[in-house]
Amino acid sequence: MKIKTLILAGFFFLLTACAEPIEESRLDYVGSWTSNEMALLILQDGSVSYRRIKKGANVSVNGPLKEFVGDDFVVGVLFLTTTFKVTEPPHKVNGVWEMVVDGVRLRKQES
Repeated sequence: MKIKTLILAGFFFLLTACAEPIEESRLDYVGSWTSNEMALLILQDGSVSYRRIKKGANVSVNGPLKEFVGDDFVVGVLFLTTTFKVTEPPHKVNGVWEMVVDGVRLRKQES
């Protein structure tokens, strides 16, 4: 039991240690973004938490933001990564921040 705990703690440390702060030109991505089927939290320190309900299944990804590729962003470490396809980067519509990630329109929640 202690070995499993140590391995999990080491993995968690590896994930959090790899996070780089979001660069100033990408700060519009930072925040809590939601829709009926998706929740995406991007913190300024580079941490990302994602949850989506799709076809009756729950999908979640938690990890450091590794890099931006155009408007898309990659989350994870080493070879364990997920690329989030951004077809509309963060922008304001009638005073509300929106973006489209993986085909889903998200709205930024005011803090």
